This record gives sequence, structure tokens and C-alpha cells, in this order.
Amino acid sequence: MDLTVSAYVTYLAISVGLTVWVARTLSRNGRVFLADVLKGNEQLAEAVNHLLVVGFYLVNLGFVALYLKAAEAVADTRRLVETLSVKLGVVLLVLGVLHLANVFVLNKIRRRGVMEREQLPPVAPQGWTEPSPATGV
Repeated sequence: MDLTVSAYVTYLAISVGLTVWVARTLSRNGRVFLADVLKGNEQLAEAVNHLLVVGFYLVNLGFVALYLKAAEAVADTRRLVETLSVKLGVVLLVLGVLHLANVFVLNKIRRRGVMEREQLPPVAPQGWTEPSPATGV
């Protein structure tokens, strides 16, 4: 097996492994966050979590597949390490950007929910206070 094929196999193994690890970590730790965003609706939080994980897999594995081809043949071990480091570095950056985008969107949704909850008074109004005649207000 030549070094180019070795680079492909190593790249795919590490990239798929990283994608699975990141997706599982985000899924496991994101459940609580999603439950808060969705106002405690655990069933909906679980469904949204699953959909986010599927989307995460599709985008990342699609990118990994598209980014597989090496620009030139890998001739020696040095070139193998360089090619792998560039490819894996780009995959890690894409994983990080997608993670940050996910957190940003969910945080926006969460903030909207918190603001809606804060607009409700803590107790129902109990009556009306007449304006003071001294201030005219």
C-alpha cells in the first residue's frame, strides 16, 4: 500500500473518530441545556438533540469526505505527516466552528425564552392605584 492510501485511511479513521466523539459529547452534555431552552419539555429536548446530532454527522462527515483527496501524491513519511496535520487541522476547525454556531443559536433561543419568562409579573396584579393628585401623574 503506498503512502497516499495510508494517508487516506489514517485521515478517515481519525476524522470519523473525532466526529463521533464530538457528537456524543455534545449530545450528552447538551441535553440539560436543551431542556432549559425548551422550558423543561424533556421529550422535545431529546428529539431536538437527536436531530442536531444527525445534522452534525451529516455536515461533518460530508466535509470529511469532500476534503479527502490530497493535492499531490504522498511521497515520503514527512509529506504524510504534513498532509495529515493540515487535513486534520481543518477538520478540527470545522468541528469547532459548527459547535460554536450551534451554541450561539441555542443561546439566542434560550435568551428569548428567559426574556419571555421575565416579562410575566411574579404575582397577578391585585388592583389599581389612583394617580397622586399632587404630581398629576
